[in-house]
Amino acid sequence: MCAAVEAAPDLELAAQIDLGDPLDDVARAEVAVVFSVPDVALDHVLACVRLGVHAVVGTSGWTADRLDAVRDALTGAPGVGVLVAPNFALGAVLLLRFAAMAAPHYESVEVLELHHPDKVDAPSGTAQHTARLIAEARRAAGAAPVPDATTTGLATARGADVDGIRVHAVRLRGLLASEEVLFGGPGEVLTLRHDSVDRASFLPGVLLGVRRIADHPGLTVGLESFLEI
Repeated sequence: MCAAVEAAPDLELAAQIDLGDPLDDVARAEVAVVFSVPDVALDHVLACVRLGVHAVVGTSGWTADRLDAVRDALTGAPGVGVLVAPNFALGAVLLLRFAAMAAPHYESVEVLELHHPDKVDAPSGTAQHTARLIAEARRAAGAAPVPDATTTGLATARGADVDGIRVHAVRLRGLLASEEVLFGGPGEVLTLRHDSVDRASFLPGVLLGVRRIADHPGLTVGLESFLEI
């Protein structure tokens, strides 16, 4: 992330903050890029808000309560923007859009996310965000619940239930970050898939967020809000 900012002709790297460094050093920046771990990301974002610094956040593990805490803090910081993006890969953001478009047209839908085994949260924030957008699109269209006649079996066999959409998590050495959305109807299956094979895939989305966050005060969840799609 730091190298990408340094290489951008319209941006200047103001500070690099790592474990053990004082958070107040972020005050030297206009925008902070927060890639940390779920247990401390909220503290990092609240520090940015307190210091009047916009935040572009790529840490996973955000719950409704944590997002509400950010909203509460932002009420006392007019003009400050915080972007929490489950995924910064532009292809993954486009997949979200395509999935929401397809959702009302198919009877069945399931989400599969595949990541490296060092990831600490499951299902991924991207998969949960995808499932919620799909569920929202289906509700808006008046679609029936996804059919599932399962009555017996292991409690976890059908994956997590995210707003009525089943989400399955795979952790496998050799993977970085992938997502599949499977849609099914009479006689056909539609598969949408995105693969990040290198963390370089996240950089264009991060830089987009850095450049546009000042125009979006308050809390924004999802990079799709910054794309003209």
